[in-house]
Amino acid sequence: MSKLTNSDFEEFAGSDAFKAVIKSKLGTKKHQKLLKSFNYETELLKLQTELVDLQHWVAKHKKRVCVIFEGRDAAGKGGAIRRFTEHLNPRSMRVVALTKPTEIERGQWYFRRYIKELPDPGELVFFDRSWYNRAVVEPVMGFCTDDQYEKYMVQVPEFEHMLYEDGVIIIKFWFSISKAEQLRRFNSRLANPLKQWKFSPVDKEGQKRWDLYTSYKKQMFSKTHTSFSPWIIIKTNEKKEARLESIRYVLSQFEYDRKGSANTAILPDPNIAQRYHRMIQQID
Repeated sequence: MSKLTNSDFEEFAGSDAFKAVIKSKLGTKKHQKLLKSFNYETELLKLQTELVDLQHWVAKHKKRVCVIFEGRDAAGKGGAIRRFTEHLNPRSMRVVALTKPTEIERGQWYFRRYIKELPDPGELVFFDRSWYNRAVVEPVMGFCTDDQYEKYMVQVPEFEHMLYEDGVIIIKFWFSISKAEQLRRFNSRLANPLKQWKFSPVDKEGQKRWDLYTSYKKQMFSKTHTSFSPWIIIKTNEKKEARLESIRYVLSQFEYDRKGSANTAILPDPNIAQRYHRMIQQID
């Protein structure tokens, strides 16, 4: 394989020239891998431009938008949120990733700590996990009692209906990952000193208690997938596809100014992003 030279880069006036030179220098297999990455970055930038337009519209019309990211550990929730927020104005956008509740919070109504984090008028808020911790993680790991779980499952649809009636726009994502892919990502984290902090004893238990997790997940969908607050399943074994399609889904839900000006597809791929009842056969 020959090296790229300065004259090669001078030929990159357009994407077609870029693709042709890369293919000639790298060979077909490496060319395809690099081209896939190039196409992803190009598409991501276009969608992020649309997100900026969406944020302007949300601020202008004082909308309150709440986007929830749920899913098993290592499903790619944090990475997707970073791509959503990378170019947004932090003055009208927040990311919420709450730690475990304090002793005082444990004595309060469960939803109280989350109510404080809901969007103000003109604001986008992204929840890296949310009040749905009690639907799956807490009962699986023994962090709540059966009574607390049962009470929560009765209250959560009513809670979300009140938010809906008050004008809060809630988008709920479930990032769906296979057991084998989750294990591969766990091993990758452990092998990378910069990512070892992401791995916890709870993550390890996630593989051991996979089936129990699945059981609670199914109960969650059956009780909380509603017409006013549906679950959107995102297949995430391919991280980059999941990021693009989740952004597309959010964009598709609003009629903001300049929509489509970035000249890219706004509607999500239904093979990757779809409502729960249309994608019951998930990969996790």
